[in-house]
Amino acid sequence: MINYATIIANQLNVNQRQVEKTIELLESGATVPFIARYRKEATGGLNEVQIAAIRDLLLRLKELDKRREAVLQSIEEQGKLTPELRKAIEAAATMTELEDLYLPYRPKRRTRATIAIEKGLEPLANSIMRGVMPAGASDDDLQGARDIIAERISEDAAVRNRVRNVFRRRAMLTSSLARGVDENDEKVGKFENWIDWKEPISKAPSHRILALFRGEEAGVLKVHVRPEQNDDCIEACLPAYGGNHGNRGNRFNQISKDFRGMDRTNLGNPDKSSDHFQDFPDLAKREIEKATEDSYKRLIEPSIETEFRNILKEKADREAIRVFAENLRQLLLAAPMGQKRTLAIDPGFRTGCKVVCLDAQGQLLHNETIYPFTSMREERAAVSKLEALVEAFQIEAIAIGNGTAGRETEEVVQRCHFNRKVIAVSVSEAGASVYSASDVARKEFPDYDVTVRGAVSIGRRLMDPLSELVKIDPKSIGVGQYQHDVDQKMLSESLDDTVESCVNSVGVELNTASRELLSYVSGIGPALADKIVAHRNKNGAFASREALHDVKGLGDKAFEQCAGFLRVRESANPLDRSAVHPERYALVEKMAQSVGADVKSLMKDKELRSKIRLEDFVSENCGLPTLQDIMKELEKPGLDPRAKFEVFEFDKNVTRIEDVKEGMILPGIVTNITAFGAFVDIGVHQDGLVHVSQMADRRVNDPNEVVHLHQHLQVKVLEVDLRRHRISLSLKI
Repeated sequence: MINYATIIANQLNVNQRQVEKTIELLESGATVPFIARYRKEATGGLNEVQIAAIRDLLLRLKELDKRREAVLQSIEEQGKLTPELRKAIEAAATMTELEDLYLPYRPKRRTRATIAIEKGLEPLANSIMRGVMPAGASDDDLQGARDIIAERISEDAAVRNRVRNVFRRRAMLTSSLARGVDENDEKVGKFENWIDWKEPISKAPSHRILALFRGEEAGVLKVHVRPEQNDDCIEACLPAYGGNHGNRGNRFNQISKDFRGMDRTNLGNPDKSSDHFQDFPDLAKREIEKATEDSYKRLIEPSIETEFRNILKEKADREAIRVFAENLRQLLLAAPMGQKRTLAIDPGFRTGCKVVCLDAQGQLLHNETIYPFTSMREERAAVSKLEALVEAFQIEAIAIGNGTAGRETEEVVQRCHFNRKVIAVSVSEAGASVYSASDVARKEFPDYDVTVRGAVSIGRRLMDPLSELVKIDPKSIGVGQYQHDVDQKMLSESLDDTVESCVNSVGVELNTASRELLSYVSGIGPALADKIVAHRNKNGAFASREALHDVKGLGDKAFEQCAGFLRVRESANPLDRSAVHPERYALVEKMAQSVGADVKSLMKDKELRSKIRLEDFVSENCGLPTLQDIMKELEKPGLDPRAKFEVFEFDKNVTRIEDVKEGMILPGIVTNITAFGAFVDIGVHQDGLVHVSQMADRRVNDPNEVVHLHQHLQVKVLEVDLRRHRISLSLKI
C-alpha cells in the first residue's frame, strides 16, 4: 500500500502529519477554502496554496497508481511479468519511469522490427548482439537484424534516461521559418522576432516558449527542442562492449544485458568451428553502431524531443496560468464602489450609446439610447437627456465603458451640468459582450437585447466587480497571457480555484447573491445554488443561516462547508453577519458569558473583548488560531477585505494615440500583467506596455512585485509606433 502522505510531504516539504490530516479532510468532502479557514488546528495552519498543492499531487499520485495497475495487468496477460519487473513497476515514482518500463511490452503496430522478426531474423540480431555473426548474411538480413536491435535500444529504460540527461544539459530551443513559407507573407510579421531563434531550454521564459509554439501552430515557424550535436546522444545509446571505444564497457557479450526485452531462447553458445558461424567482433560492433545511430535518429530522438517539448509546454502553461490566475484574483478583488444608484453607458459612434439606470442593488430601472456623435443637435439632446436621467433617478455614479467611443463619451458627460454630486468612472468592457449573449444574461433580462444587458453589466461591475464578473467565463475577462494556447483543462481548474478563493474570502450575502455567485461558495456548486435561489424566490429572504437547513437537498455536510462564508445581514443573530462559523456560536456565547455580557454587546465593546483570556477557551479541536480568528471577526464582523474605492481620471488632453508624444508623463491604470511586463491604459484605446526592464531601477523577476491590476500610476512615454499601434512606457520617471 503506497503511503501518499509520505510522498507528498517529501515533495512539498510539509510535515507528514499535516499532509495526513489534509488528505483526510479532502477525502471527507471538505473544500480548500473551508480547510484553510476553519480547520487550522488539524492542518497546522496550512494556507490555501499549500492545501491545493496537496490536493493536486494526491490526484496525480492516484492517476499514476491507476496507470500502474493497468500496466501490470497488461504485462501479466502477456505472460511476461517477472518478479523483478513487477518490483520495478511498483517502485516507479513518475509516469515517465512507468511508461519506459512498459514500452517493450506495449502492444504496437507493425514496425520494421516486427516485420524483421516475422521473417525469422531475431536469431541473427541476437547473435550480432553477442558479437558473433553468421557467415554469408545478406544485406537485407543485416538490415532487418539492425531494425530489431534499434527497436530494442529505443525501448531500453536505461538508454532513454541517459539520452534525457543529455537533453537536460544540452538541448536548445530553436525556431526557423517553416518550409514553404514566404518571408514576405503578411502572417510572418507577427513572428519575425523569432525566426532563427536559439537559446538553451533552461533559460527559455514561458512567454517565449508559448510564442514559438504559437508560431508553429500558425504554420509560420518550425520549432525544435534538442541538442545541436547528436554525438553525445548516440554515445548515450551505445551499449557496453570492448575494443577502442573508451568507457563504453569492457566485454562485448555483456551487450545483451542492456536489452530488457531481448529474446534469449536462440542465443546458446554458438560453435565457432561450425560452418554457419565465424567470430567477427569488429563487424558485429559496426552493425551495432549502425543500429544505434539509426535507433537514436529514427526512434529515440523524435520520442525524447516530443517528451521535452511537452515538458517545456507544461512549464510554460503553468507559468502563464499562474500569471492569469494572479491577474484574475486582483481583478475580482478590485475595490467595489458599493451600493450607489448608477447610470451606465455602453458607448458607440454610429449605433449610439446605450444608457441604463440601476438602483443601489443593481436592478434595472430604465434604458434608452442616445446619439451624441451623429450631429451637434443630437449631442445637445444627449447632454440634456443625461442631465434629466441623473435627476430623475437620483444617480450617484456614472459608469462608462472603455471600448470604442469611450473617451469621447467621457467628454460628453463632462459637458453635463448636474444638480447633484456625481462621479464618472471608466469601466473595463472586457467580457461584457460575452455576458450579454450568455444564457445567464438571457435569464436575467429575457425582455431586453444584448446592448441593454451589456450596459447593465458595465454598471454592475463598477458597483461590485466580484459579483458581476463571476457570471463571465474567466478566459473572456481579458487579463490572461496566451490563455487560448495553454492546457485548457489546467487553466479552467486553476481559474475556478481562484474564483472560489476570492468569493469565499470576501463572503456572500445569502439573500441577494446571484445563482452564479452562490455556486462558487464552498460546498454549494451550481445545483445547490439553483435550489437556494428557488427556495428564496418561493419563501422570501432567509431569516438566518440556520434557515438554510430548510433548502431541499442541502444536507449537514453542505451546511458545514458553506455556512461560514454566507452572510445574513438582517438576521437577529449578529454572528450571522460575520465569518464566525455556526459550529462556534456556542463558544462565542460562552466567551460573552465569561465577561457578563451577551454576544451583541461583546461585538460592540472593545473593552469587554479585551477581558477575554483566549487560553481559557482552548480545547482539543479549537486552538489559538481559531480563537484569534473569532476575535478578529467580533471586532469587525463581515469586514470586506477589498481595498477602498478611488476615482481615476485620464489626462483630458490625450484621447487618441496621435496625441501621445515621447517624453509625456501621463496617468494610467494597469489593465493586464504578464511575465514580461504590464499593460497600462492611458485613455487612447490602445494600452501601452511597461516592459519588465522599465519597471524599476533594479532587476525585476516578477512584475507583480512592482504593480497590481487596476493600480493607478504615472507613466512616462518612451516611444509611440503609430504604424503598429504600439506604445512603450516606463515607470522610471
